[in-house]
Amino acid sequence: MKRLFLLRHAKSSWDDPGLDDHERPLAPRGRRASKVIGEHLRRERIEPSLVLCSSARRTRETLERIMPASGGTDVSVEDGLYAASSGGLLQRLREVPPDVESVMLVGHQPAIQELALDLAGDGLDLARLRAKFPTAALATLLFAGDWSELGPGRTELVAYVKPKELTSEP
Repeated sequence: MKRLFLLRHAKSSWDDPGLDDHERPLAPRGRRASKVIGEHLRRERIEPSLVLCSSARRTRETLERIMPASGGTDVSVEDGLYAASSGGLLQRLREVPPDVESVMLVGHQPAIQELALDLAGDGLDLARLRAKFPTAALATLLFAGDWSELGPGRTELVAYVKPKELTSEP
């Protein structure tokens, strides 16, 4: 079984209205939420084989804060993931080599939520996922087959976590 982790970047800062969207950094709340999700990943022993990350500053900063220290994960920061649609994200995932067991995609709304909903044919938390995919939320999908076969309804949503559920911090 393959595992796909879909992570929306943490909360970004709007303090500098003149800053290009691609270059917006994490807000303090985003840095805290990234730490909480990183701790969750370590506690659950989630260490994907491959991480595909948008090139936006906020996604890269999110990734820096959640990555395990072991260094056993290949990371690819890609410009094409920044403005990709859910279909574009799916196409990129279909290019992952078949021997890769797990992938984390760090991306943006609305594409990340749309992709999760398109792929999930079943799962206990689908209603929660449909309602909202907040910043730094993580959806875990499970499926059988090669990445090239990934498509609508082919996965099962096995976990969906929001930072607020893991801590009492806002």
